[in-house]
Amino acid sequence: MSEVPRRAPTGNALFRPRITSAITEAVLEELAAHGYARLAMEAVARRAGVGKSALYRRWPSKQDMVIAVLSEFSVPLADVPEGVSLREDLESVLQALHDWLTDPHVATILPDLTAEAVRNPALAEAIRTTIGEPRRALGTAVLLRAVERGELPADLELELALDLLAAPVYWRLSVRHAQLEPDYFDRLVEHLLRALDARPTPQGQAHHNSVA
Repeated sequence: MSEVPRRAPTGNALFRPRITSAITEAVLEELAAHGYARLAMEAVARRAGVGKSALYRRWPSKQDMVIAVLSEFSVPLADVPEGVSLREDLESVLQALHDWLTDPHVATILPDLTAEAVRNPALAEAIRTTIGEPRRALGTAVLLRAVERGELPADLELELALDLLAAPVYWRLSVRHAQLEPDYFDRLVEHLLRALDARPTPQGQAHHNSVA
């Protein structure tokens, strides 16, 4: 018996991912071009080439739309592969943070969104719970792995340590708008290891020596 050929997907099954991708890009572009306060659902729909109903089927408001898109874009960038040592993990974390902050969309959107959050407590809370907390949770996992390996003390102050990881790169790139020297991350990792009272394990030290 001959096999019945499968029909190629049509209609919504074919266009839904494409529409979602177009909307995501349109939200980022509208935010970069006009800022959060002046962003309009109509403009996003027009740029994406869809009707407003396509937006409202996904999100009930502008805030929900913006936070969902930024979360989907931002949170995965904080998820770094597990290395064999805290040093290697810190290098990955800092590189991931650099890549996020220097993304053309984020570099334009983040200052405006930060300022808007000062004026809009509901937006600030949405950013904190939907973007900030998930990114910090991924950073927490990196630090807890180091605690389990014996590289960091068991009484590590996690919240303070997380601030310490992100602050130098954010300050350098987003506040000072300064360039990073070629050895910036190497020097920063050395400072972070000392500040966190890191204790290299034999495995981590062997790996560091092999690549030094």
